[in-house]
Amino acid sequence: MIDVLALAGEHLALARESAHGRSAHTYLNEGTLRQAVIALTAGTALGDHEAAPAGSLHVLSGRVRIVEEGRSVEVGAGQATPIPQRRHSVEADEDSAVILTSVVNISV
Repeated sequence: MIDVLALAGEHLALARESAHGRSAHTYLNEGTLRQAVIALTAGTALGDHEAAPAGSLHVLSGRVRIVEEGRSVEVGAGQATPIPQRRHSVEADEDSAVILTSVVNISV
C-alpha cells in the first residue's frame, strides 16, 4: 500500500530544493497502467510533450493548467481531468502535487 499524500509531500519538498522546480516518482507500473506523483513549484512546467494513449491528471494540492493548441484548462486541488490526446504542457500556477495516471503500450 502506498500513502500517496505522503509521497506527494516528499516530492513537493524535493521540487522546492531542485534547481528545476520539479520532482516525480512512478509508484505504480502494472502492465499498461502507470501512476506517478509529480510535484511542480509555482511557475515551472512539464514542457510540450506527446500524450499517452489514455490518461488523467488528479491535482492533490495547488493549481495547474493543461495547455494545448492555444487553450488551457485550470485544474485545482481535489479535481481531476482527462489528458488531451494531443501535444500539451502542464504548468504550475502555484506549488502543486499531482497524480498522473496513464495507459501505455496499447496494441491497436
